[in-house]
Amino acid sequence: MTDVTSLLPLAAVLVPALAVPLILASGARPNLREAWTLLAAVGTLAVVAVTVRSPGTQVTPLGSFAGVDLALRADAAGLLFALLAATLWVATSVYSVGYTRGLGESGQTRYFAAFAASIAATMGVALAADLLTLFVFYELLTLATYPLVAHAGTETARSAGRTYLAYTLGGGVLAFGGILLVGVLAGSLGFVPGGVSGLTADPTLGRAAFGLLVVGFGVKAAVVPLHAWLPAAMVAPTPVSGLLHAVAVVKSGAFAVTRSVLYVFGPDAASDLGVALPLAVAAAVTMVFAALVGLRQDELKAGLAYSTISQLSYIVLGVALLTPLAAFGALLHVVAHAFMKITLFFAAGLVYVETGEKYVSDMAGIGRRLPATMTAFAIAAAGLVGFPLVAGFVSKFHLVLGAAASPHPAFVAAFLVAGVLKLLYFWPIVYAAFFGRRDRTTPASRHPFAPPHDRPEGGHGGAGSSGGRVPAAADGGYLRPTAWERRSPLAEAAPALLVPVLFTVGMAVLLGVVPTALPFWELAETAVAEVFG
Repeated sequence: MTDVTSLLPLAAVLVPALAVPLILASGARPNLREAWTLLAAVGTLAVVAVTVRSPGTQVTPLGSFAGVDLALRADAAGLLFALLAATLWVATSVYSVGYTRGLGESGQTRYFAAFAASIAATMGVALAADLLTLFVFYELLTLATYPLVAHAGTETARSAGRTYLAYTLGGGVLAFGGILLVGVLAGSLGFVPGGVSGLTADPTLGRAAFGLLVVGFGVKAAVVPLHAWLPAAMVAPTPVSGLLHAVAVVKSGAFAVTRSVLYVFGPDAASDLGVALPLAVAAAVTMVFAALVGLRQDELKAGLAYSTISQLSYIVLGVALLTPLAAFGALLHVVAHAFMKITLFFAAGLVYVETGEKYVSDMAGIGRRLPATMTAFAIAAAGLVGFPLVAGFVSKFHLVLGAAASPHPAFVAAFLVAGVLKLLYFWPIVYAAFFGRRDRTTPASRHPFAPPHDRPEGGHGGAGSSGGRVPAAADGGYLRPTAWERRSPLAEAAPALLVPVLFTVGMAVLLGVVPTALPFWELAETAVAEVFG
């Protein structure tokens, strides 16, 4: 495609960035503050949508630094990620209003401002035309999301924030080292479909550059053993968990690894240097290891965190296999996983707001109280396992075919084993939600692999007979009912919470039934054609 100088890529970054001071200035007027958030989210989506439909490849030059030209460039791969993030910011903004108001969260102005700053940085990562521009926005994303991770202000939250910074900033240092080596070897930091030239001239330095880039960026992609920050970050509010896991941080890591493999080294250089296979092995180990650890998590968000770690490596493995089908499946999985995983986090947050429950062992029968929410949860979980008619099946199908067509077809087993482990985790949760009982005396009420947490005397935070959160008992615990109140799907939760859940799961189903209905499919096809010819 012909490059066209345009302000559209810059506008995609500036719209959420300009919302930050407006949100901060409106802190005393919550309705206005949230209006700025929603307007910025819709405006960002509109800019990206116009860019997708614009002829040519839109480019915004940003000047130069130390002789390196910086720019934003809306190529197919970047637009796929930008369109995904912009779409989900709209849903997350609506959900965040319902969540923060429902729980009476403190620091809401700081929360919404940091959220907008995070999306601005994510747009920069998606549309960066070169490694240095990507690195700048990648580090800004770390700084913008730190206040969200530490939002609660407790010692646990602050500790999680410190862990998050240590891992991600440390990874940034390694990635910067790789960038310097690429600059020395290739004399260019620009993204070129199929890779830049010169990286194989010195194989030792070439391998070192590849290792520094994929390890540095692999921190946010949560490749084992670089994953420990992600479960710790689950102390953040649930919409933040959705942002971390589905929209911004981890997807920026996976996207940066994709850029490094396919647009810096390229399939030929990665194969010649012998660096793709070790990355594929690390991804396969991560897929299975994280899924196994996830089986033992009773806290719902913790289990979803380990599921994310496993699913992200689907993307990394698909890229590392260096086949067109696998790369296509990896790009599709960036999108499919986002809609499915954010549905699961939205559902977990809604459960907590409405009932106070956060442990799987306390949710037996909750499908009677939250029928629509838990149905959406079940559909999204089925998609992550790989069941047909949900987006996850389409992406996983191409990943498996790509693995089978690669020089290392044994990696097919990794996808299949990881899928079975996810079924073993999600199926008991769904079954217990609809067929279990609150007293947990029957097998249907328990998760066979996740041991229940220790409940203090006097009960645990739960729902009263009315289905809402109930006052504390005299001993400081919570009164626990013996059964959930039945509610209709339209009366189970506030619309600001329920509508985003239904929207994201609806998108996951749409992309599973009609994968070509939205631009993601075409953008993934274009990106793969550019890289592999």
